[in-house]
This record gives sequence, C-alpha cells and structure tokens, in this order.
Amino acid sequence: MQERSIFQNISPLDHRYSLSEKDVFDAVSGWLSEEAAVRANLKAEAALVAAHLHTRGRLTEAAWRLVDEAARAVTPREVYAEEKKTRHNVRALVNALKRKMPDEFKAFVHLGATSVDILDTSLAYRMKGVCAGVVLPELRRLELCLCDFAEREAETPQAGRTHGQHAVPITLGFAVAEYVSRLGKSILEIERLSSGLRGKLAGAVGAYNALSMITADPEELERVYLAELGLEPSEHSTQLVEPEYMLRLLLEINTAFGVIANLADDLRHLQRSEIAELSEGFAGEQVGSSTMPQKRNPWNSEHVKSLWKAFMPRVVSFYMDQISEHQRDLSNSASQRFVADYVCGFCMAVSRMRGVIEGIDVDRERLEYNLGGGGSGGIQGGVMAEPAYILLAESGENEAHEIVRRITLAAESEGLSFPQALRREEAVLRRIAGKMLELGLIRDKAEASAFFENPARYSGLAACKARTIAAKYRKLMNS
Repeated sequence: MQERSIFQNISPLDHRYSLSEKDVFDAVSGWLSEEAAVRANLKAEAALVAAHLHTRGRLTEAAWRLVDEAARAVTPREVYAEEKKTRHNVRALVNALKRKMPDEFKAFVHLGATSVDILDTSLAYRMKGVCAGVVLPELRRLELCLCDFAEREAETPQAGRTHGQHAVPITLGFAVAEYVSRLGKSILEIERLSSGLRGKLAGAVGAYNALSMITADPEELERVYLAELGLEPSEHSTQLVEPEYMLRLLLEINTAFGVIANLADDLRHLQRSEIAELSEGFAGEQVGSSTMPQKRNPWNSEHVKSLWKAFMPRVVSFYMDQISEHQRDLSNSASQRFVADYVCGFCMAVSRMRGVIEGIDVDRERLEYNLGGGGSGGIQGGVMAEPAYILLAESGENEAHEIVRRITLAAESEGLSFPQALRREEAVLRRIAGKMLELGLIRDKAEASAFFENPARYSGLAACKARTIAAKYRKLMNS
C-alpha cells in the first residue's frame, strides 16, 4: 500500500490538527483510525471463535492465546490487499484471519455471523472505548477547569447582559457556572449512553437463523461473544443493531459540542475592544494579524466555534442512518464511517476550549468600569434601575415601574447617571430608603443613595450559585 506524507491527506484532522492537537489526535486515533477499526473487527472475530469454543467446553487459556495471537498477527495492509480480490471488506478480513488461525480453530472463524454482527459490534466496542478513554476524560478536565474558574471569580462583579445590552449585575463566576451546569449534565449523559451501547450476533436478519443450526441456545452464544468485548446484546436486531443506541450517544455529544461552542462565543464577545473584560493568553512571539501588529485576536475561541460549525451539521446524517430498508440496506455504509471524524473534531474542540480557560486573563478594572456603565452607550449606573423599581413597588407604589422608567429617561436626556437622577426625586428615594431600612439592606436612610452608586451590591445569589454549582460538579466529576 502507498505511504504518503500527512500533508498529502485531505482532511485537516489528519494534517493540521493532528499536529496542533497531537495528544488528542493520537488518543482518538487509537480507537477510531482505520487501523483501529480493522484491529477491532479482528478482535470481534476472535471473540466469536472463543465463544464457539466456550459453548463446546474447549476454551482453555492456551486455546484463547492461540486465537488472540492469530488475530493480532493480521495487519490492515493484508486485509486491504485481500479486499482488492473479494471486493468485500469483512470477507477479506475473514480470509486474512483464517490464514493465521490454527487449523483446529479455522472452522469457527465467522461461523454463524453476518458482516454487521462484526461491524456494528466493533463500532460499539470502539465508541464505548473512545468515550471512556478519551472523550469523557477530556470533558472532565474541561469541566474541572470551569469549576475552578467559577469558584475563583464567584465574587467578581460583572454586568449581566441580555439582548447584547447591560441588564442587571451578576458575577463572572456566575456567568461561567451556567456552562459548568450545562456541560456537567451532558457529561453525565454521555457517560450513561456510552456505557449502554449494544452489539449483536443475531445473523443476517436478526432472527438467529444460522446460529439455530449451531447451538440450542443462540442467545447464550451471543451473550458470551459480546461479553468478551464488554458489551450486551441489543434487545432486538435486524441485520443491524437498533440504531438508537448510537444515535442518542451522538446526539448527546452534539449537545455538549453546542454548549462548548456557546461558551466559546461568549468568551469571544467578552474580548471585544469595547468590552475587553477577558483576554486569551498570548505568547511572546505570537502574531495576531498579518498586517495589524497590535492585534490580539480571540482566535482560539473562534476556532472552537468554527469546529462546531463544521461538525454540527453531521447530525443530519446521524438521523438519516437511523433509517434502513426492511432488515437492512447499505445506505449507512459510507456515512457511518465519518462518525470517527466527528468524534475526533469534538475532542479537539474540547481540548482547545480547556486551553482557553486555563490561559484566560480577567481584567477586573474593566469589569468594574463596564458594570458602572462606562462605555456601554446607555445610562451610567442604569443597571440599578431594577432594584429601585422593585423597592418602590414593595413600598406600596402601584406605578413604580413607570416612575422609575421616567427617571431613566430624564437621566438619558440630561446626561445624568441613574443615581444622580434618582437623588433628584427626593420623595421616591425616601420611600425606597424606608423599604431598604425595613428589609435590613441599610442601617440608616442616608445609605440608600450610596447603595445605588455601587452596582456590585445588587447581584442576588450570583456568588452563592457559582460556588454551589462548581462544588456539585467538581464532586460529580471526581466520583
């Protein structure tokens, strides 16, 4: 077979990203490369031989060693060379394996199986393995980084934003805790779904026709076969394993991908020049632009979102692979192969996102400046309009919202800050101060005005929620 430079490969995963994210690529490749696929198919065929020997009482340690050694001796190159003759990938695999198998075991190679008994089972084995060995560890590392960030910045004041505009104060840790919670739940679901993947040994249409000629209990033979690969049987098979096991896992991975892309987008926006609350780490020799030397672009966050854009639409083909005509057609034979690319791209995005979080700088002065209304284009201190309205309404004023709205309009038209405009409304401020005193928010009415000058005091349960959520998911990730 022809060898070639990685720079002659078509997929960016196999050249550009295999270099920039080498550790992740190598880890995923161990489960999802073409070599790994062939090796897993051989492992499944060996497991089938072992299952036949087991049901006949002939499976000794020595026998298993010979079967396993035969499967390990076959190379992908040999299988592909054989496929040029057979024009059938599984028959090529079987022929190559039989050449290596001791004569006393050759008859059991692929006995009673159809191609998909090997292929679907092998894919489930590999996907379960890559999730346990790569996907979930990468996700947990990212999740723990987010927990650290949420806890560290739990008290750091920040302007909450809705519709791209300042809303009411939160904390930076609270903003990140959103992603701790969303991603954490998805991680737990990926763990559950990947551990529940299924295989099969039910024959050409799933009714155990061939195996019924071999054993009185075909389902027991299936269980023995799958147990060797750490799997359980699908409840009902046609020639295919029920596709929903794999579909649900892929959809949950895509859900996690969307959460990470959303996080990347938020981080990217917080690095905009007019916001500038965060900045990605920037190496000493790193270049932000080929023509603008001053640029420090949030390119890693953008890269994560771009990977999501490239891979998210593949969900359409995942859904399309759910459908097969009668007991089987071959319409998933090409599309299903690209599941490997999808999982690889996802893992690279997770790894890149963790790098962003680990290296991100927080500009606390800028956060305070923005929270006060600086550079927002709105009313300075306008984020404190809501507590003024709530307290006024709690004092018994039925038109509280309208009264405070008119104060914000006056502040806007006269170039005043909201606290300045509020102080001019002495009767309104007195009622608000009285309610604050009653609630224990201040010690005397003179403190009321100062409260509205300090938006950081109006952040509700933001800090508490950040810490609680971070602690919850840290425990879950470490359990």
